Amino acid sequence: MVGRAEFGACALVKLPVAAIHFSGAGDCSGVGGVSDFLARIAEPSDLSYIDSIQKKNAECLAFYPTTVLEREIANRRVIVTAVRNQHAGYLWHGAFNIKCPIHQAVIQHDLRGALYGAGIVRFFTERARSAGVCFVGLRCGSDIEANAFWRAMGFICEAVVPGGGRRMRDINVWTLCLSPSLFQSEVEPSTKPKSAAAWTASDARGTGNRFVRGKQLLKFREAL
Repeated sequence: MVGRAEFGACALVKLPVAAIHFSGAGDCSGVGGVSDFLARIAEPSDLSYIDSIQKKNAECLAFYPTTVLEREIANRRVIVTAVRNQHAGYLWHGAFNIKCPIHQAVIQHDLRGALYGAGIVRFFTERARSAGVCFVGLRCGSDIEANAFWRAMGFICEAVVPGGGRRMRDINVWTLCLSPSLFQSEVEPSTKPKSAAAWTASDARGTGNRFVRGKQLLKFREAL
């Protein structure tokens, strides 16, 4: 991740929600008829795997140092999934408050499209609902395929906001309501592709700034 402000939980795939099944309160298994799938709370021994897969998916995930991941594992906010006793991906979420954010979510590339992503998300949302969470939210770059996945999982795009100056893409803000009686507004998610052309040109002109944020970032985008 280049920072949570631009990147959200992204590196998953599109999967039908109706195909998710569970057998057991503590673990998730039997997803889509696959009996060798398991989701569980991460342990300290999972740290090296989580760090390695976030680096492999750097274009979709904001990067966090291992000290942060280690702390969140201790806080029981990271879920790992395994297929045939081998790591398959993970999901890192925030504290269980009224609204709980998903910071990162990724399934290994060679295992995508087999309902594992949907399984780990369902495992997480069931835990969140049990803890009294009303909404789950995340941010996803407009050029990332995972936007279709989050929509298929029942998330609604509530807003589209400008991304960072380097990629010049939009950020789709996705929310899942865990309390059906609550009202949600919806907008059409952006499909704007990323482009570093303007950023590169601004560097050549000497107008680029890799640390532009907030209102200054909006002015920078307008100037381009």
